[in-house]
Amino acid sequence: MAGEATYRGRFAPSPTGPLHFGSLVAAVGSYLDARAQGGEWLVRMEDVDTPRNVPGAADGILATLEAYGFEWDGPVLWQSTRFAAYAEALQRLIDGGLAYGCACSRKEIADSGSHPAIDGGLAYPGTCRNGLPAGRVARAWRLRVNDEALAFVDRLQGTVTQHLQSDVGDFVLRRADGLFAYQLAVAVDDEFQAISDVVRGADLLASTPRQIWLQRCLGYATPRYAHLPVASNAAGEKLSKQTLAPALTPGQAGPTLVRALAFLGQTVPAELAQAPLAEIWAWAHAHWDFAAMPRRKSIPLATLP
Repeated sequence: MAGEATYRGRFAPSPTGPLHFGSLVAAVGSYLDARAQGGEWLVRMEDVDTPRNVPGAADGILATLEAYGFEWDGPVLWQSTRFAAYAEALQRLIDGGLAYGCACSRKEIADSGSHPAIDGGLAYPGTCRNGLPAGRVARAWRLRVNDEALAFVDRLQGTVTQHLQSDVGDFVLRRADGLFAYQLAVAVDDEFQAISDVVRGADLLASTPRQIWLQRCLGYATPRYAHLPVASNAAGEKLSKQTLAPALTPGQAGPTLVRALAFLGQTVPAELAQAPLAEIWAWAHAHWDFAAMPRRKSIPLATLP
């Protein structure tokens, strides 16, 4: 693990498409929070879900970050090179009786009458919790949760509380297709990189208690969290590849960066949009105000000037 900084943040895009304005907001918020505290800012490529990766997208993401003036510390960490670490963490959980094999298909879970989970899926009803049904074999591996309240204080969104058993259920660590789940990979990598602060979009807020539970099960440290408001379109949908968010244009780096700063509540001089990129970053470093960021989960882009 590189460096001696006590603050270590990260930006972790998935190479499923190019960066868009919502991605830029997350990058700017995490980057400036790290630099304002004299910390390191790492880039991690979350390419663990290999079937969804778009060829060339990762290189495009890194090139766009460079074109927008970001400077990260140390080499990029690629999750696709970390499968052995995820397997070791999963085996620890299995050996400790904390993870178990599950034979259920998605259809079986849907047919079980399970109620909706907090993230929009279905809460796992615990069918295989006490052993596989006769004649069935494990398709996936799940982590046991309890029904106690799990609470943490988010630096922007305040106190967040979940009851994992009722809100999510025992969740997947390794999928039926053999790939490791995002929750396991991110927990293992945050520990490996000694991440002290996670600043990311509020669309990931609901998954944070699962990551904290994993951290506790594995004996890991828990970072501080700050979940930024996500940018939404006119229909109230989060900007994403699925909602056809346009890719960032390197030729418009300056004005787009200024717009991202304004989105994050910074009082940006109007004339700064026409300034060279280096001047915009100099202003941002000198005037960054975490307290000015909106304590909201979503902001429509139409409300920006």
